[in-house]
Amino acid sequence: MGEKDSGYCGIRTGDKNSLRLDGRSRARVSCYYDPLPTNCVADWVCPGGTGAGYPVYANDCGTEVGFYNLAVFFEGCNFNCLYCQNWSFKRSGLSKGTWRSVDSLVDEVNDETSCVCFFGGDPTPQLPYALRVSEEMRRRHPDRILRICWETNLSMNPAWLKPMARLSLESGGCVKADLKAWDPHIHEALCGCDNRQVLENFACLAEWVPLRPEPPLLVASTLLVPGYVGEEEVYKIASFIASLNPDIPYALLAFTPQFCLEDFPTTSRDQAAACLKVAKEAGLRRVRLGNRHFIH
Repeated sequence: MGEKDSGYCGIRTGDKNSLRLDGRSRARVSCYYDPLPTNCVADWVCPGGTGAGYPVYANDCGTEVGFYNLAVFFEGCNFNCLYCQNWSFKRSGLSKGTWRSVDSLVDEVNDETSCVCFFGGDPTPQLPYALRVSEEMRRRHPDRILRICWETNLSMNPAWLKPMARLSLESGGCVKADLKAWDPHIHEALCGCDNRQVLENFACLAEWVPLRPEPPLLVASTLLVPGYVGEEEVYKIASFIASLNPDIPYALLAFTPQFCLEDFPTTSRDQAAACLKVAKEAGLRRVRLGNRHFIH
């Protein structure tokens, strides 16, 4: 008696352990305030870095100096990338996260916070929690600029795409999709799974892009992994993006040795230039080379 099925993953709302078990109520995260402009994948097109969307979505017509991004790092991921740059959370004793309730994370928004970015790991396994946090942040701060952004491998169940995209669309935020490879075999070799769901979700989100051309709702990126992701992969990814909308921004990121690929070289200057060239030849109008300081 007194127990009621919530209809979510078998959790019962009357169970005294429901808060402990329910992935909507808490998550293992860490967070910090990142001064704007930050090293965000989308900083070259987003309101915080450029003032795009001012005055509706940005606090300044240029870079939002004096404001901060609340960077929320989830300690969990449904991929296992060989070059993971945030791998430390996978190792015992190196974790910096703590279990946080929805309210405790919402309380982190202060007067200087102009955007919130969920990344990791990846927000995908923790989306029920992240969506509740985002909705509550916007409910508590209805009359101010507070952009909701996601940096993700975009492999979630399609049912979660709509609430994610809606939050970013309405708040002036963006979805930063990491397109790791085009060939499903290369994707599986690097990440442990294929990319079918990723590409389907990206195509679905591209349909939302015309609803708010500026600032862009959808931004793509690809890490240039030597020996795996080069000109051929980039051309195919860029052609795919261009077929959906040639104005979707695309960032090519230089690789630096990480995790299981510590013996790999960094992205060469020649490879970076060649990949930038073919991405433009594929028909994309907004392409950028990021992480230039890693290029040799």
